[in-house]
Amino acid sequence: MSEFEQGRYLSPRGPIGLMSRVYKYVLPEVRECLHFWREDAEGIPDPELRKQALASIETKQFHCEGGGIYAAGNLAMRHILIPLIVAYQTISDYLDNLCDRSTSLDPADFRLLHQSMLDAINPIAEPVNYYALRSEQNDGGYLQRLVQKCQEMISKLPGYSAAASEIHDLAVLYTDLQVYKHIQPELREDALQEWWKAEGNRAPHLQWNEFAAATGSTLGVFMLFLAACDPKLSTSASATIRSAYFPNVCGLHIMLDYLIDQDEDLAGGDLNFCNYYDNTDIMLNRLASIVEWARKDVRSLPETSMHRMVIEGLLALYLSDPKVSEQREVRMISKRLMKGSPLTRLFFFVNSRWIRKHMY
Repeated sequence: MSEFEQGRYLSPRGPIGLMSRVYKYVLPEVRECLHFWREDAEGIPDPELRKQALASIETKQFHCEGGGIYAAGNLAMRHILIPLIVAYQTISDYLDNLCDRSTSLDPADFRLLHQSMLDAINPIAEPVNYYALRSEQNDGGYLQRLVQKCQEMISKLPGYSAAASEIHDLAVLYTDLQVYKHIQPELREDALQEWWKAEGNRAPHLQWNEFAAATGSTLGVFMLFLAACDPKLSTSASATIRSAYFPNVCGLHIMLDYLIDQDEDLAGGDLNFCNYYDNTDIMLNRLASIVEWARKDVRSLPETSMHRMVIEGLLALYLSDPKVSEQREVRMISKRLMKGSPLTRLFFFVNSRWIRKHMY
């Protein structure tokens, strides 16, 4: 039995230990990686591609910082995990910007762009011209360099072969979501619901919008990257991780993201999965249910306390966001979700606010 399966990999034991690692190692090293990619993006020749690459780093830095939490689970391997997580999340954020503000509505274009995320998790894949179906072409090699950085780091994970299938499965779902949610507005809801009819049996307790949200999270992939640090990782352990994270932990992540972005998405004409509930009370009850399902799921994993901290950290991170106070209904939901919070969530809530105030 591997160290991972026995629960002996060196994860932090409590919230103070976790945040100590975050402040000392994760945040500085994530930001160092992002600084590198920001300088790289500044050299992109095409003005639109350069604009979206820089905007994705500027406005979504906290995505990489949040993902970097998984490197706190194995500090000895953070020199691999942090560059890998940052590069993979930067691809995700960059492509999301490109598709949200796209000069194209071609699903084939979106699928080719996101082939980069599938290539990034396959260390022997040969990068291609991911822009071949759109007018903007010249990124000076930026996206291919991000892909190659992921491949380079993955090749150094000793247990990756055991995790590769589960990671690929999550990446395919993510790619499908990005295609369907960015096509013509009048077509996307029907496309998403047809997709749900084909794939939703994976999560029959979720509604179509909740299932779609769950496919949009990278947390399951990052947890599998962490697990792949173990050379004795088994395929069965990888499957257990995937089922513990997808759909409920992943779904909670993205539903909270959409919760606080409702006004922003309305202004931008973007699809928001929180807009498909009949009223605020139903949305609140569904979010509360997903929280409880996620808590139950992670009990199947070794080092359960770390995964419980991830769940409480997600709630704290998103519900402490300044966007919450600017939206009346979101503010009300936040107060109700935070009511009676465990001390761990309150601890992360205070830390999230401190980080935003003092470290940005």
